[in-house]
Amino acid sequence: MNIFKNSKLPGYLHLSDIQGLAQLAAQATLGVADLAEKVQGNVYKTVAAPFGPAGQKFVDRGAGKSGVNKYGITGLVYGSVKGVTRLAAGGVDAVLSRVAPKSGPQNSSPQREAVLAALNGVLGDRLQETINPLAIEMSLRHNGESLVVDKAALARRLPGATSKLLVLVHGLCMNDLQWRPKNPSGDLRDFGESLAKELGYTPVYLHYNSGLHTSTNGGQFAALLEQLVKAWPQPVQELSLLVHSMGGLVARSACHSGAAQGHSWLGKLKHLVFLGTPHHGAPLERVGNWVDVVLGSNVVTRPFARIGQIRSAGITDLRHGHVLQDDWQGADRFAPAADSRTPVPLPNGMACYAVAAAVGAAGSGYKSQAGDQLLGDGLVPLSSALGQHADAARELGFPPEKQWVARETGHMALLHSPAVYAQVKSWLS
Repeated sequence: MNIFKNSKLPGYLHLSDIQGLAQLAAQATLGVADLAEKVQGNVYKTVAAPFGPAGQKFVDRGAGKSGVNKYGITGLVYGSVKGVTRLAAGGVDAVLSRVAPKSGPQNSSPQREAVLAALNGVLGDRLQETINPLAIEMSLRHNGESLVVDKAALARRLPGATSKLLVLVHGLCMNDLQWRPKNPSGDLRDFGESLAKELGYTPVYLHYNSGLHTSTNGGQFAALLEQLVKAWPQPVQELSLLVHSMGGLVARSACHSGAAQGHSWLGKLKHLVFLGTPHHGAPLERVGNWVDVVLGSNVVTRPFARIGQIRSAGITDLRHGHVLQDDWQGADRFAPAADSRTPVPLPNGMACYAVAAAVGAAGSGYKSQAGDQLLGDGLVPLSSALGQHADAARELGFPPEKQWVARETGHMALLHSPAVYAQVKSWLS
């Protein structure tokens, strides 16, 4: 235990982070050993098959087994590797679990927050299931620090709070600090601070585990907004949501959940602005699913499909743009499947706007540019970001004056583009 007593960790690393990373390292080692065992076992099965009963003596033919006979030399080697890994991991975890609480509160940093956000985006559901300290708990933040959602605490932290509340929601593998431009110039800070200065909003930022199912985050977000509006230092006259990428699906899910729960915050919601939201899915997740299918079609390469299946529930929800629990519950999220979502229209009673982006230069209009339709902002096609769909039941129907395309702009650039900010500001004015 004394090995950590006088050691000073870098600003971007906490003792609890080391504990969480050690858990991940152990799981990765076990996963690699298991993968190698299954590949070798499948090769054994393939080679032994022509030799009939004689060949079966050297392999485990049991259903669901790797093929490596656990009582043979190879099986004993894999068993030893796994056993030693579990033993070492248990010892390290026991030491760090006793030391970490004694280290006291530590400051974070943009580098650490970015790493945690990326890990949660890719592995967030697994981190939560294994109670890993790296798992992000949903919170509302201001200036990178979590807010206590209590009237007195909010009044102390936000003494200049106005009656116009703006909540900004980040996307997959991101965090609230990434709304800030890396090289701020002129008066444009992040969108929240600029809208506070020019339109009188008080901005707060959602921080969440983007690896969880969208519907899970949506339900939590709805409940958090209900608490926030009731605890705000003064009566909320106007609530607006500015959401980027996956954050738009989380917001739509929250609206659906809030309506089902009879939440009062929906009555305060005046504007919902989407920036590059994959309302109807993102092609890159479909490519990942296609790779799973190809790898799984061959007995030898089948174990490698598990690598692609490490990706989180949040990522697989992006295949078609899931916002409801019913869209994924009871289904194998890695199995190839057609879009069977329950259509969820835009929420009623508020103004909804969509900003899409296209990496191509300005031209005769987005509808006539097939390349832009396909590429969009590099991650989300134009039609998906604008809520367009061949099925009329899934068409979101943003009016022409409430949709806008940012030219020569990538997906991440939507967060810091002066042109995008000007459009958002005009809608919220």
